[in-house]
Amino acid sequence: MSGTSSPGPVPDMLELAALLCSRVCHDLISPVGAIVNGLEVLDDNPKPDDREFALDLIRKSAKTASARLQFCRLAFGAAGSAGAQIDLGDAQAMAKGHFEDGKITIAWNLPRLLLPKNRVKLLLNLLVIAQQMIPRGGVLTVDPLGEGETIGFQITAAGMNARVSQNVVDLLSSGATGAVDAHAIQPYYTRLLAEACGIHVSTVADSEKVVVSAR
Repeated sequence: MSGTSSPGPVPDMLELAALLCSRVCHDLISPVGAIVNGLEVLDDNPKPDDREFALDLIRKSAKTASARLQFCRLAFGAAGSAGAQIDLGDAQAMAKGHFEDGKITIAWNLPRLLLPKNRVKLLLNLLVIAQQMIPRGGVLTVDPLGEGETIGFQITAAGMNARVSQNVVDLLSSGATGAVDAHAIQPYYTRLLAEACGIHVSTVADSEKVVVSAR
């Protein structure tokens, strides 16, 4: 683990909302920009090969944008009324659509259950963080801790040069708060979800994998 955290102010509700909106927009900029690029190629009356390339780019980028929107709606949005439950099977489908891109694969070992929405949101946000721990790609393995509506999660991020910064570890724990900015909003928001669920998040790293446990 590398890096250190520094004390910083806790964002108020407006700042938190703004940081989360920026986080979602960051995920969508790339595929939406690619769609625009493809349309610009089509506007230039391209050769047949270039036309097919542009159409393929638009198809793939639209599919990516749709998958990311569906994932973000569940991971960051309201996802139903207060007290709503979410099917873990739906969460699995959205996670695979969002993360599996040729570099990342997901081994999903959770049973199909209906869980309180904040617990499912916590799982999806932990997956976002775990993906960032394997920048060169690898496997995210999701295992259950316990059972029933109080089930916890263990996510193992395995890949070359797997790593996690100390700042992320601190922000995920309930005992420390570093400066919360656009780079730190993901672990900070995940911690808020964990606290809402009465769950503690811990992280253990070695040279080949990082294990994140939420129980």
